[in-house]
Amino acid sequence: MKKLFVLSGMLFAFSMNAQFSVSIQSQPDFNEQEAILYTLNGSKDIIVTKEKSKGNTWTFKYPKNYSGMMKVYFPNTNNSVSFISENKNINIQLDTKANKIQNIIYQDESNELMNSIQESSQKKEIILPALVQIKEYYKDNTEFGKALTSEMGRLSGTSSIDQSKHPFVYYYNTNYNKFLSNNPAKKVTQEEIVNFIDKSNDMLESSSLLRPILVSYLNVGGNTNVNASVDTLINKLNVETPRGQTVLSELIDIFDVYDMNEFKTKYLTLAKDLKCTINDRLASTLKSNAATDIGAVFPDYKFHAAVNTNAKSIAEVKADKKVIVFWSSTCSHCESELPQLLTKYKELQAKNIQIIGMSLDTDKNAYTTKIAAFPWINDSELRGWNSSFAEIYNIHATPTYFILDANNKIISKPSHVGDVLQYFNVK
Repeated sequence: MKKLFVLSGMLFAFSMNAQFSVSIQSQPDFNEQEAILYTLNGSKDIIVTKEKSKGNTWTFKYPKNYSGMMKVYFPNTNNSVSFISENKNINIQLDTKANKIQNIIYQDESNELMNSIQESSQKKEIILPALVQIKEYYKDNTEFGKALTSEMGRLSGTSSIDQSKHPFVYYYNTNYNKFLSNNPAKKVTQEEIVNFIDKSNDMLESSSLLRPILVSYLNVGGNTNVNASVDTLINKLNVETPRGQTVLSELIDIFDVYDMNEFKTKYLTLAKDLKCTINDRLASTLKSNAATDIGAVFPDYKFHAAVNTNAKSIAEVKADKKVIVFWSSTCSHCESELPQLLTKYKELQAKNIQIIGMSLDTDKNAYTTKIAAFPWINDSELRGWNSSFAEIYNIHATPTYFILDANNKIISKPSHVGDVLQYFNVK
């Protein structure tokens, strides 16, 4: 009852105090009713509210200033559309076919401009180098040579953005070109990156730039200087500030993704030992890691459409040990590792060890075809990284393994399939 009251109260506030609106319209054959609006905090999507379709149109009212990336997700058809906000009304038209988005038409000025710049940037990075090579075979005084020169000049040009009129478009593209472009004007130093992260306004958290810039920062410092690089950064930012805590949270996740467990442990411990007020971003990281740490009881999950079992949830599966593997049919490492589990499956069964595969697939046919070869328990929401269990179990990469005891306590978190087989002495 309390949750319903909170949600209804939030929706009432949206309707009464809208700062700007987000309107998304689809074609009549798009079989979707509910849509979920998200904002962005670092690399985390934050749910804002949900809306039902009215005449194939979803209208969201946003009650305060927000400049940054936004997303609307359609859970029934597993479609999403990304766009930006500059605190102005947003209008988007979707071309759909067979319940899939074929084309996105941005009808407001800010998103039209952003989309145009992104398309030009892609052409500049992909097409321009090819035209430069082709140009060597054509003289400037030929018709084709003149056309090539003209197109190269157009692609080489820079887009002019009025910062006062389009602050987020300017912020995103200026800083992307400086810190992340494949062809930066000059190589940036770690000091420049630290100063940018320290001095940047709140659009850093909402821009989607924070994580890739942090990865770039670590790469500039080199593999042998990770400790010094991170310590320099967080000391400059101060981990008792919201920016410092968000950066610390992002770094912990980055170390998780790249299996840099020594660094993850060090900075996760730093986060746990903080005595100050913790912001939501870092609190979420601490919670998800605590729930999936060795010794914790594995959070239960109610199966969506599991095969090869009558159990209704992970906790209901009875076995002396359980191997939980998060995977996807599009994951190349899964392609090489899961067959190794298959070859030892009967030996594992003989030891009363059960395997539970949780797929982050989106394509039902690909998922169904793949699990036909896997005799263990398989389940999937078919929502990819939008699957609820990706957040619940702090999954950043596939495959990810957990080993549970008979009471669903986490007793091991193997890095690779070889570690799984070695743990059970069936390698």
